[in-house]
Amino acid sequence: MELFDLKKELSENSYPGRGIVIGQSEDGKYAAIAYFIMGRSVNSRNRVFIPDGEGLRTQAFDPSKLSDPSLIIYAPVRVLGNHTIVTNGDQTDTVYDTMKNGGTFEDALRTRTFEPDGPNFTPRISGLVTRSENGFTYRLSILKSGDGDPEAPERFFFEYTPKAGKGHFIHTYRCDGNPIPSFDGEPTPVAIKGDLDTFTRDVWQNLNEQNKVSLFTRFINLQTGEQESRIINKNQEG
Repeated sequence: MELFDLKKELSENSYPGRGIVIGQSEDGKYAAIAYFIMGRSVNSRNRVFIPDGEGLRTQAFDPSKLSDPSLIIYAPVRVLGNHTIVTNGDQTDTVYDTMKNGGTFEDALRTRTFEPDGPNFTPRISGLVTRSENGFTYRLSILKSGDGDPEAPERFFFEYTPKAGKGHFIHTYRCDGNPIPSFDGEPTPVAIKGDLDTFTRDVWQNLNEQNKVSLFTRFINLQTGEQESRIINKNQEG
């Protein structure tokens, strides 16, 4: 299967919205994760990523400009044992709580649907990395409205066998627009190159300069489970 150039996929799309990349590092030693957020409104752009234990949360950069926290303040990343959960909304907590109580990633997301922000009906995208003695596996999901119909939720789940230098990229929007069209099709197979800093740079430098807000990346050592992460916030650059 052809691997697409992640830098090109990002640079040629002015507004993919929020995005998740999960795969395996080029040297095969790490599970690789990236999560980014973008924004067109003042409220959406007024955010930063903040470490929260082993996970991550969003926070208003300027609290005085925060007008509606309901869909922009959440924990994108949480860790449960050997599982790392990454999502674009409060379904992170749904997945965490369901799995903690013996359920599955899919069980959790079948209780959720797209965001209530018509006419866009932003999809909920989610990922799960599970490390084991044999390496790791990863899953992706998207919950979206069928053809923009608020009464027709659609739920898609994808499970992958890792391969060195390969990942999959899913994002909320196909491109910019009004209303903004939802992502469609399967997650895009992309090449993952270099170390954590290279991976981070490849994503951040190719996101649209006007619309990008924050980026989180993480490499998980498949032998030791050790995690190394990077956070870039446009509001704090310089």
